Amino acid sequence: MRALRNMLVRPALAVAMAAGLFTAGAQAAEEHIRLPEQHWHSSGMFGSPDLASAQRGYQVYREVCAACHGMKQLAFRDLTGLGLTEAQAKALAAAVTVPLGVNDQGEPKEGPGLLSSRFPAPWPNETAARARYNGAVPPDLSVMVKAREDGQNYVYALMTGYGDPPAGVKMGDGMNYNKYFPGHQIAMPPPLSDGRIEYADGTKATVDQMARDVTEFLTWAANPEMVERKRIGIRVILFLMLMTIVTYVVKRRVWADVH
Repeated sequence: MRALRNMLVRPALAVAMAAGLFTAGAQAAEEHIRLPEQHWHSSGMFGSPDLASAQRGYQVYREVCAACHGMKQLAFRDLTGLGLTEAQAKALAAAVTVPLGVNDQGEPKEGPGLLSSRFPAPWPNETAARARYNGAVPPDLSVMVKAREDGQNYVYALMTGYGDPPAGVKMGDGMNYNKYFPGHQIAMPPPLSDGRIEYADGTKATVDQMARDVTEFLTWAANPEMVERKRIGIRVILFLMLMTIVTYVVKRRVWADVH
Protein backbone atom coordinates (compact mmCIF):
# COMPACT_ATOMS: atom_id res chain seq x y z
CA MET A 1 0.00 0.00 0.00
CA ARG A 2 2.82 2.43 0.89
CA ALA A 3 4.52 1.81 -2.46
CA LEU A 4 1.23 2.39 -4.29
CA ARG A 5 0.63 5.61 -2.33
CA ASN A 6 4.13 6.90 -3.19
CA MET A 7 3.51 6.10 -6.86
CA LEU A 8 0.37 8.23 -6.79
CA VAL A 9 1.65 11.10 -4.60
CA ARG A 10 4.99 11.74 -6.31
CA PRO A 11 3.54 12.47 -9.78
CA ALA A 12 0.99 14.75 -8.15
CA LEU A 13 3.76 16.67 -6.35
CA ALA A 14 5.74 16.95 -9.56
CA VAL A 15 2.72 18.36 -11.39
CA ALA A 16 2.09 20.83 -8.55
CA MET A 17 5.72 21.97 -8.52
CA ALA A 18 5.74 22.38 -12.30
CA ALA A 19 2.53 24.40 -12.12
CA GLY A 20 4.01 26.57 -9.38
CA LEU A 21 7.18 27.20 -11.37
CA PHE A 22 5.15 28.02 -14.46
CA THR A 23 2.99 30.46 -12.52
CA ALA A 24 6.03 32.11 -10.91
CA GLY A 25 7.69 32.39 -14.31
CA ALA A 26 4.56 33.94 -15.80
CA GLN A 27 4.35 36.44 -12.94
CA ALA A 28 8.03 37.33 -13.35
CA ALA A 29 7.48 37.85 -17.06
CA GLU A 30 4.56 40.15 -16.33
CA GLU A 31 6.71 42.15 -13.90
CA HIS A 32 9.54 42.64 -16.41
CA ILE A 33 9.71 46.32 -17.22
CA ARG A 34 11.21 47.46 -20.50
CA LEU A 35 13.26 50.60 -19.99
CA PRO A 36 13.41 53.17 -22.79
CA GLU A 37 16.85 53.17 -24.44
CA GLN A 38 18.76 56.45 -24.20
CA HIS A 39 21.99 57.60 -25.80
CA TRP A 40 24.83 58.05 -23.31
CA HIS A 41 28.18 59.62 -24.14
CA SER A 42 30.05 57.03 -22.09
CA SER A 43 28.67 54.04 -24.01
CA GLY A 44 30.94 51.92 -26.16
CA MET A 45 34.68 51.34 -26.27
CA PHE A 46 35.51 54.92 -27.21
CA GLY A 47 32.80 56.62 -25.14
CA SER A 48 33.58 59.06 -22.35
CA PRO A 49 31.40 60.95 -19.87
CA ASP A 50 29.96 64.30 -20.87
CA LEU A 51 31.75 66.32 -18.16
CA ALA A 52 29.66 69.46 -18.68
CA SER A 53 26.49 67.41 -18.14
CA ALA A 54 28.07 65.56 -15.20
CA GLN A 55 28.97 68.87 -13.54
CA ARG A 56 25.35 69.96 -13.84
CA GLY A 57 24.36 66.55 -12.49
CA TYR A 58 26.52 67.14 -9.43
CA GLN A 59 24.59 70.36 -8.86
CA VAL A 60 21.33 68.36 -9.07
CA TYR A 61 22.69 65.84 -6.58
CA ARG A 62 23.92 68.55 -4.20
CA GLU A 63 20.72 70.61 -4.26
CA VAL A 64 18.13 67.83 -4.56
CA CYS A 65 19.35 64.27 -3.97
CA ALA A 66 21.78 64.92 -1.10
CA ALA A 67 18.88 65.73 1.23
CA CYS A 68 18.15 61.98 1.41
CA HIS A 69 20.94 60.05 -0.33
CA GLY A 70 24.61 59.83 0.58
CA MET A 71 27.63 59.05 -1.60
CA LYS A 72 30.10 57.69 0.93
CA GLN A 73 32.54 56.39 -1.68
CA LEU A 74 33.35 59.87 -3.00
CA ALA A 75 35.68 62.47 -1.51
CA PHE A 76 35.65 66.14 -2.48
CA ARG A 77 39.10 65.80 -4.05
CA ASP A 78 37.54 63.41 -6.58
CA LEU A 79 35.62 66.36 -8.06
CA THR A 80 38.80 67.52 -9.79
CA GLY A 81 38.31 64.52 -12.09
CA LEU A 82 34.94 66.00 -12.99
CA GLY A 83 36.66 69.06 -14.42
CA LEU A 84 36.51 71.29 -11.33
CA THR A 85 39.61 73.12 -10.16
CA GLU A 86 41.15 72.33 -6.79
CA ALA A 87 39.98 75.72 -5.50
CA GLN A 88 36.39 74.97 -6.54
CA ALA A 89 36.54 71.54 -4.88
CA LYS A 90 37.94 73.13 -1.67
CA ALA A 91 35.12 75.68 -1.66
CA LEU A 92 32.49 72.95 -2.05
CA ALA A 93 34.09 70.93 0.75
CA ALA A 94 34.25 73.93 3.08
CA ALA A 95 30.53 74.58 2.54
CA VAL A 96 29.55 71.40 4.41
CA THR A 97 30.11 70.27 7.99
CA VAL A 98 31.83 66.94 8.48
CA PRO A 99 33.18 64.92 11.45
CA LEU A 100 36.80 65.83 12.22
CA GLY A 101 37.73 63.21 14.77
CA VAL A 102 37.80 64.10 18.48
CA ASN A 103 39.11 67.01 20.52
CA ASP A 104 41.56 66.93 23.43
CA GLN A 105 38.76 65.84 25.77
CA GLY A 106 37.87 62.89 23.55
CA GLU A 107 34.63 64.46 22.38
CA PRO A 108 33.65 64.26 18.70
CA LYS A 109 34.15 67.49 16.82
CA GLU A 110 32.90 68.82 13.51
CA GLY A 111 34.05 71.49 11.13
CA PRO A 112 34.22 72.56 7.49
CA GLY A 113 35.05 69.78 5.07
CA LEU A 114 38.49 69.28 3.53
CA LEU A 115 39.50 67.96 0.12
CA SER A 116 40.06 64.58 1.77
CA SER A 117 36.59 64.57 3.37
CA ARG A 118 34.00 62.11 2.12
CA PHE A 119 30.61 63.37 1.03
CA PRO A 120 28.59 63.65 4.26
CA ALA A 121 25.55 61.43 4.83
CA PRO A 122 22.23 63.25 5.29
CA TRP A 123 21.55 61.30 8.52
CA PRO A 124 23.85 60.28 11.41
CA ASN A 125 23.09 56.53 11.26
CA GLU A 126 20.66 53.99 9.79
CA THR A 127 18.42 54.06 12.87
CA ALA A 128 17.91 57.80 12.43
CA ALA A 129 17.27 57.26 8.71
CA ARG A 130 14.61 54.63 9.40
CA ALA A 131 12.92 56.92 11.91
CA ARG A 132 12.86 59.73 9.36
CA TYR A 133 11.77 57.70 6.33
CA ASN A 134 9.12 55.35 7.76
CA GLY A 135 11.46 52.42 8.28
CA ALA A 136 13.36 52.72 4.98
CA VAL A 137 17.00 53.68 4.45
CA PRO A 138 17.57 55.67 1.24
CA PRO A 139 20.25 53.83 -0.75
CA ASP A 140 23.74 55.23 -1.19
CA LEU A 141 24.23 56.51 -4.73
CA SER A 142 27.99 56.05 -5.07
CA VAL A 143 27.72 53.02 -7.37
CA MET A 144 23.99 53.04 -8.10
CA VAL A 145 24.54 52.91 -11.86
CA LYS A 146 26.55 49.71 -11.42
CA ALA A 147 24.22 48.25 -8.80
CA ARG A 148 21.15 48.23 -11.06
CA GLU A 149 20.69 46.29 -14.27
CA ASP A 150 20.94 48.64 -17.26
CA GLY A 151 21.88 51.24 -14.67
CA GLN A 152 21.97 54.43 -16.75
CA ASN A 153 18.62 53.80 -18.42
CA TYR A 154 17.17 52.67 -15.07
CA VAL A 155 18.16 55.86 -13.21
CA TYR A 156 16.91 58.10 -16.01
CA ALA A 157 13.64 56.18 -16.34
CA LEU A 158 13.06 56.25 -12.59
CA MET A 159 13.53 60.04 -12.47
CA THR A 160 11.08 60.59 -15.33
CA GLY A 161 8.60 57.77 -14.68
CA TYR A 162 6.34 59.42 -12.11
CA GLY A 163 2.71 60.05 -12.91
CA ASP A 164 -0.87 59.35 -11.94
CA PRO A 165 -1.71 55.66 -11.41
CA PRO A 166 -3.94 53.95 -13.98
CA ALA A 167 -7.60 53.58 -13.17
CA GLY A 168 -8.26 50.76 -10.73
CA VAL A 169 -4.76 50.74 -9.24
CA LYS A 170 -4.89 51.13 -5.47
CA MET A 171 -1.87 52.91 -4.02
CA GLY A 172 -0.52 52.26 -0.54
CA ASP A 173 -0.33 55.01 2.06
CA GLY A 174 2.48 57.41 1.27
CA MET A 175 3.36 55.64 -1.98
CA ASN A 176 3.86 57.24 -5.39
CA TYR A 177 3.19 55.71 -8.80
CA ASN A 178 6.20 55.18 -11.07
CA LYS A 179 5.76 53.15 -14.24
CA TYR A 180 9.40 52.05 -14.33
CA PHE A 181 9.81 51.03 -10.69
CA PRO A 182 9.28 47.31 -9.92
CA GLY A 183 5.76 47.02 -8.51
CA HIS A 184 5.10 50.63 -9.65
CA GLN A 185 4.78 51.90 -6.07
CA ILE A 186 7.71 53.83 -4.63
CA ALA A 187 8.02 55.68 -1.34
CA MET A 188 10.28 58.40 -2.78
CA PRO A 189 8.19 61.33 -4.01
CA PRO A 190 9.03 62.83 -7.42
CA PRO A 191 12.41 64.46 -6.81
CA LEU A 192 12.47 66.63 -9.93
CA SER A 193 10.20 69.32 -11.30
CA ASP A 194 10.73 71.87 -14.03
CA GLY A 195 12.75 74.82 -12.76
CA ARG A 196 13.46 73.27 -9.37
CA ILE A 197 17.07 74.41 -9.55
CA GLU A 198 18.89 77.14 -11.44
CA TYR A 199 21.86 75.80 -13.35
CA ALA A 200 25.06 77.76 -12.94
CA ASP A 201 25.72 77.62 -16.69
CA GLY A 202 22.25 78.88 -17.60
CA THR A 203 20.95 75.57 -19.01
CA LYS A 204 17.16 75.28 -18.74
CA ALA A 205 16.40 72.93 -15.85
CA THR A 206 13.64 70.70 -17.20
CA VAL A 207 12.87 67.32 -15.65
CA ASP A 208 14.37 65.57 -18.68
CA GLN A 209 17.54 67.68 -18.57
CA MET A 210 18.07 67.23 -14.84
CA ALA A 211 17.44 63.47 -15.10
CA ARG A 212 20.03 63.17 -17.87
CA ASP A 213 22.56 65.30 -16.03
CA VAL A 214 22.28 63.49 -12.71
CA THR A 215 22.55 60.16 -14.56
CA GLU A 216 25.75 61.37 -16.22
CA PHE A 217 27.10 62.41 -12.80
CA LEU A 218 26.23 59.07 -11.21
CA THR A 219 27.83 57.26 -14.17
CA TRP A 220 31.03 59.24 -13.64
CA ALA A 221 30.88 58.70 -9.85
CA ALA A 222 30.61 54.92 -10.27
CA ASN A 223 33.42 54.89 -12.87
CA PRO A 224 35.74 57.87 -12.19
CA GLU A 225 38.61 56.01 -13.86
CA MET A 226 36.56 55.09 -16.96
CA VAL A 227 38.41 57.29 -19.47
CA GLU A 228 41.88 56.18 -18.35
CA ARG A 229 40.80 52.52 -18.23
CA LYS A 230 39.46 52.69 -21.79
CA ARG A 231 42.66 54.39 -22.97
CA ILE A 232 44.76 51.62 -21.43
CA GLY A 233 42.48 48.98 -22.95
CA ILE A 234 42.82 50.48 -26.43
CA ARG A 235 46.62 50.66 -26.07
CA VAL A 236 46.75 47.03 -24.98
CA ILE A 237 44.62 45.94 -27.94
CA LEU A 238 46.81 47.90 -30.37
CA PHE A 239 49.94 46.42 -28.80
CA LEU A 240 48.59 42.88 -29.10
CA MET A 241 47.64 43.49 -32.73
CA LEU A 242 51.13 44.77 -33.46
CA MET A 243 52.74 41.80 -31.71
CA THR A 244 50.51 39.43 -33.67
CA ILE A 245 51.72 40.95 -36.95
CA VAL A 246 55.37 40.90 -35.83
CA THR A 247 55.07 37.28 -34.67
CA TYR A 248 53.53 36.25 -37.98
CA VAL A 249 56.25 37.99 -40.02
CA VAL A 250 59.03 36.46 -37.90
CA LYS A 251 57.47 33.01 -38.20
CA ARG A 252 57.33 33.31 -42.00
CA ARG A 253 60.98 34.38 -42.16
CA VAL A 254 62.24 31.66 -39.80
CA TRP A 255 60.40 28.85 -41.58
CA ALA A 256 60.70 30.21 -45.09
CA ASP A 257 63.30 27.56 -46.16
CA VAL A 258 61.48 24.62 -44.60
CA HIS A 259 59.41 22.57 -47.05
